[in-house]
Amino acid sequence: MVNFFKGTKDRASFFLIPLLGHHTESRMNHNSYLCDLKAQRYSTTQTEDKRTTKIDRRKLVIEQCLRREQGIGIYLPLPCFCHLFVVPLLLRRNEQQEMNANEPVKLRKRKTRTGLYSLYLDTYNNGKRTYEYLRLYLVPEKTREDKRKNKETLQLAEAIRAKRVIEYHEGRYGFDTSEQDKVLLFDYFEAQTEGQKRKTSDSWGSCLQYIKRYERRRNITFAEVTSEWVKGFKEFLEAQELAQNTKSLYFAKLRACINKAYREGIITDNPLKRVGSIKLEESKREYLTIEEVQRLVETDCDSEVVKRAFLFSCLTGLRKSDIMQLQWGYVHKEGDYTRITFRQRKTGGQEYLDITHDARELMGEERGAEELVFDSFPAMSTVSAVINVWTARAGIRKHITFHSARHTFATMMLTLGTDLYTVSKLLGHKDIKTTEIYAKIVDKGKQEAVARIPSILSKEK
Repeated sequence: MVNFFKGTKDRASFFLIPLLGHHTESRMNHNSYLCDLKAQRYSTTQTEDKRTTKIDRRKLVIEQCLRREQGIGIYLPLPCFCHLFVVPLLLRRNEQQEMNANEPVKLRKRKTRTGLYSLYLDTYNNGKRTYEYLRLYLVPEKTREDKRKNKETLQLAEAIRAKRVIEYHEGRYGFDTSEQDKVLLFDYFEAQTEGQKRKTSDSWGSCLQYIKRYERRRNITFAEVTSEWVKGFKEFLEAQELAQNTKSLYFAKLRACINKAYREGIITDNPLKRVGSIKLEESKREYLTIEEVQRLVETDCDSEVVKRAFLFSCLTGLRKSDIMQLQWGYVHKEGDYTRITFRQRKTGGQEYLDITHDARELMGEERGAEELVFDSFPAMSTVSAVINVWTARAGIRKHITFHSARHTFATMMLTLGTDLYTVSKLLGHKDIKTTEIYAKIVDKGKQEAVARIPSILSKEK
């Protein structure tokens, strides 16, 4: 070993044997020379026969490794134990990479907004890529329990992947595994309806009724849902005596169902590619002026909590769903302002909203952190009836709903000169185009332009 560390140049050559990278014929010859040099240096204390055996064996293994490895090009030290551990690991890794490269179904993960990792299958077949989300999630590993759960989740995901691989190969080699011939449209649609929230599921259920009126067969499968079938349903909806936006909503539900079936691999050709959607009609957004809001403040209301919550929405722009789940633990004092930190129920976005002193006063006396700010909130049908009576007492002749308070906040902010971007952030909109609708309602430039038109009618003296 003393002789081995004697020459600096030879020692460098020994430790810098290139294991990874593209290797030309000349480089392979050079590597072969280095392998000989290394093996000879290390075995000087052995007999001639044993030394020859070790040189041949190590040279063969390393050269095999060099031929297998491609594309990285780094240098690694090769002490004696590398022949027992590193080289076999590299060889096994190469075999695994070759196997994965030919695998049609791969298990992948994607980070979600909540910090979890969603597992999904990536399938590539005949030049077409499809994804199947497994609804399985990995958590950040902070404890042993987290690691254990992630291990079990990965095992379950791997079992699903193995099943998909079997199905893939069976379909590839002639066995009939076509899901679109087996899955019934109505059963699948009803399953999607059950997975929606109560308010959303109502529109899904209504859409299903119209699909059943259009398609009388109850055993229709996805194989029969063609572009012509979808176009027929679109024309059927457009012929119904429904509001334009209702037609658009129902057709959007069918599109969502078919797109999900396509993502899950139930259908291989999406019939929606050749069918357009039903366009929405811009609806009127009813709102209150500042003077009308002041009249409501001075008018008695049959429900004290409805009055406080409605006026609170006029001053903050919060939706009814967010107001109903607002807890005192979300309310914080920030200097002269009161700040509400909450997560929107509709979009899931985290929001930080500073409110006025009037809005804070409408919240009432502070209680426990987990108690609701506006407790004992009545049912929606009751709320609508209370608001109708209340606005009528105030002499307001408009169709006002609880959501009109949010429209009121948006138009009031724009009327007072707040820029569109700030209003968008206050409302929690993800897309400023949604806020631009309010800019059309309150266009001070148009009002000022009209006000400059001189009078052309002569007044009688």
